[in-house]
Amino acid sequence: MTPPDSAPGASSSSSSSSSSFRDRVRGAASPSPDVRELDVSSTPADPVSLFLEWLDAAVAAGVVQPHAFTLSTASTASGPTARTLLLKDVDDAFWFTSSALSPKGRQIAEDERVALTFFWAAQGQQVRVTGSAVAGPRDVAEQDFRHRHPDSRAVAVAVPQSTEVDDVRAADEALDRARAEVEADDDLVPDDWTAYRVLPVSVEFWQATTGRDQVRVRYDRVGDDWRRASLWP
Repeated sequence: MTPPDSAPGASSSSSSSSSSFRDRVRGAASPSPDVRELDVSSTPADPVSLFLEWLDAAVAAGVVQPHAFTLSTASTASGPTARTLLLKDVDDAFWFTSSALSPKGRQIAEDERVALTFFWAAQGQQVRVTGSAVAGPRDVAEQDFRHRHPDSRAVAVAVPQSTEVDDVRAADEALDRARAEVEADDDLVPDDWTAYRVLPVSVEFWQATTGRDQVRVRYDRVGDDWRRASLWP
């Protein structure tokens, strides 16, 4: 494939910039995963089992915050957006928590289709999950909020997430009031705090190898079952 900077009509400044970027990353370390090769024929029948197997391996290998993932959402007004969150639980769904009044909460209210991306560079592994995010039971959200650090709870109570701060003093005063509320009532949980569960419809596993560029296997939900397919790299 012809590199973009070599295409007809490309400017010399574009070529120079691209060349400089390639020089910067050429010597970057590549993953050398000390994991067994992904044998598609021996993978479990459901993707959650394989995900938990990979997660346990990442924990055992000392991967920092292996439960961190990128959540991608979209709306008519903003288009696609992404941010990093922490996974709270896994059963038949992938769980995370947030305010329903946050940008992601509002986007999910408009379009419940979301994507989750886990990337464990040291392991040479990536997991991509697509599905629908729906609000879980209220008691799950309340329990999650009460387990958060008091400062984190106060921040969530004080001002809606992602609000532009025009008056820093007013925001600090709101935070002080929220801290007092949280200290006075340990059971305080904002009505907008939500535990979301993502019901997967597709889960793709990507494994880097030394002999090939990658091995990929995708699970697609078919009714109550899963269909597995090996994907060309």
